Amino acid sequence: MNFAPSFVPQLVGMDLSIFMNDPLWVVILKALFGFILLILFVLFAIVFERKVLGRMQNRPGPTMNGPFGSLQSLADGLKSMLKEDITPSGVDKVVFMLAPAINVIPAVMIFALIPFAGEVPIPGGTTRLQVTDMPISVLLVLGVTSVGIYGVVLAGWASNSTFPLLGGIRASAQMISYEVAMGLSLVAVFIYAGSLSTSEIVEAQQKLWFCLALIPSFIIFVISIFGESNRTPFDLPEGESEIVGGYLTEYSSMRFAMFYMAEYMAMTNVSAVCTTIFLGGYHAPIPFNWLGMDHGYWGLLWFVVKTVAFMFFMVWVRAAVPRFRYDQFMKLGWKWLIPISLIWVLAVATLRTARTQGWFGQPVIWIVIAVIVVALIAAFLFGGKPEQEKAKEPDGEFDAFAGGFPVPPRPGQVLPELAGVVAADPEPQQGSDEAQRAEHAAPDDQQRAKGDS
Repeated sequence: MNFAPSFVPQLVGMDLSIFMNDPLWVVILKALFGFILLILFVLFAIVFERKVLGRMQNRPGPTMNGPFGSLQSLADGLKSMLKEDITPSGVDKVVFMLAPAINVIPAVMIFALIPFAGEVPIPGGTTRLQVTDMPISVLLVLGVTSVGIYGVVLAGWASNSTFPLLGGIRASAQMISYEVAMGLSLVAVFIYAGSLSTSEIVEAQQKLWFCLALIPSFIIFVISIFGESNRTPFDLPEGESEIVGGYLTEYSSMRFAMFYMAEYMAMTNVSAVCTTIFLGGYHAPIPFNWLGMDHGYWGLLWFVVKTVAFMFFMVWVRAAVPRFRYDQFMKLGWKWLIPISLIWVLAVATLRTARTQGWFGQPVIWIVIAVIVVALIAAFLFGGKPEQEKAKEPDGEFDAFAGGFPVPPRPGQVLPELAGVVAADPEPQQGSDEAQRAEHAAPDDQQRAKGDS
């Protein structure tokens, strides 16, 4: 009698081409390895950020749980699980409970597309240390990161509260604004690598990393991922000084911990993606690559080192850069990053075509390049400053209590004079004639008061 479940033969005979034609047991082991590596990265990132921030702010950071506070993340997780789970009245309970899971699941999926190392030996042969790879892996990464924002938006909407809703709206606007710039910054990478596969992009960086060959793309990508991952200075969806806690305001206990974990998963994911696309992936830096120290499991070591180094950079930015205003944040994305990305993509495509067609051997192309460079320098130096905004004339009196609650006046609006309030005379300034007369009169007043008593 066959006691095996009915789906086992289907799994054994399934098409494993997207998993690089590895046996099923190898695919399962690599998936478990990727998940465990992600969880270890998250546990490390929480303690790492707190210790580094403490060092930068001249304080010790976590010291109590474990050696040097290394088990503080585990202690905080257990504390969150044991806390009371409060569900406010009036919330959409189904969406309110599903939002944290919607935010966590995409963060786990991204790690399946990251190559941790090249070919590594396993019992019975070799395999690439990557769960899966596709011809459009990078586009899939961008799509999955976009899905993760639904958890934030739904959390803000389901909370039935003003501040969470504002945080969700900010998160959606933030994703729309910076997803465009981030996608455009990757177009130059696709042109140079000739592929959208993560493993092929890593292989294209054996000689020169794209962070050096495509510096503008790297800078725009780094700025954009800060906006994508809601990290300081772009943590506007949960700006404590403006909207309390944003979409997290009504969450507590394990649900809050899931959002907290998803934030550090996003931090790990963007660090791993940046390592893969711009920092050479698992390839060793010079001169270690000359010694062959990026083959086999050595590649995993270099991947971890680069990912941790980029995580340190993100923590450093959090400690050094203050939070942007919302208007400054949107202006940076739409007026600077997107136009610069478009110009850079056009320049890279033109230079790439000129190189493949052999135009650099003709003097005309150099004349055209020189004219463009001179025009850009002249526009930068002699373009003039933008016109200052004209001062708005007062719009007249403004009723601050028209809506039933006090509202501060906008620029150009004037509050009416308060009826029945007698304005006090201004205090005399030091050194004026009135102040001197008041000082001379004070002793006489004191003596007269003593005589009356």
